[in-house]
Amino acid sequence: MPKSLRRVMTASSLAGVMALGLTVATPATASEPLDYVALGDSYSAGSGVLPVDPSNLLCLRSTRNYPHVLAARTGAHLKDVTCGGAQTKDFSQSQHPGTAPQLNALSAATDLVTLTIGGNDNGTFINAVVACGTAGVLSGGKGSPCKDKNGTTFDDQIEKSTLPALRAALGAVRAKAPNARVAVLGYPWITPAQADPTCFAKMPLATGDVPYLRAIQTHLNSAVERAARETGATYVDLAAASDGHDACTPIGTRWIEPVLFGTNIVPVHPNALGERRMAERAMSVLGLG
Repeated sequence: MPKSLRRVMTASSLAGVMALGLTVATPATASEPLDYVALGDSYSAGSGVLPVDPSNLLCLRSTRNYPHVLAARTGAHLKDVTCGGAQTKDFSQSQHPGTAPQLNALSAATDLVTLTIGGNDNGTFINAVVACGTAGVLSGGKGSPCKDKNGTTFDDQIEKSTLPALRAALGAVRAKAPNARVAVLGYPWITPAQADPTCFAKMPLATGDVPYLRAIQTHLNSAVERAARETGATYVDLAAASDGHDACTPIGTRWIEPVLFGTNIVPVHPNALGERRMAERAMSVLGLG
């Protein structure tokens, strides 16, 4: 019997089975820890948060990422194959020499899978941040030079390429782990909804490009949500939870570190607080605590 089914057996049902003289699993078996596999990119890996997991330095995986937090708080048995820079294609192929495809970690015995993926497909995050940051510096923070130059380019790539890749990747997860509950986390906000003039030194974006970047991220999260829904996965929406915790907010409030003057070794990524909050939100949505 799968662990997920053993957990829902109530005391009354156990009593009924015992009255028939049948043998049942012991309470220790019923409380067997979840077999938990963590997949995904640098937001899953906690890249930039120290200490780094020494088992695969190329992946820059933190031992304080949200999978580790979730496992520690639930007692789950974690297999963490998250990897910084991962794209959906790295679920089915080796990302680095000696690094197995992430899907290899899954099996019919897997109870829970979490992941954050999609931001690196087409270079969406890095290309948008670099393009808009460069344009912001050159414009002195005025206007919307990044939007004016790139228009719908990033949105078009999300719709035409990232969304179908997400569907395929999540379908492959389901095929490899047919008995697992799959939770797909969205990306927490990187920028505020509107420009904050005091943030330009940390996030050098032109005033009109701040909402432009936010809209691109909204579109990406929407694509992730649609792919999750269409493949039977649970979408963990971080939009409301992370609002007011973007890279422009102070240390101790922000979940995402800015481009400049941040505390992480990797900018524009979740800090330790962000990883904890992502774990807590996932646990709440999944009913794990």
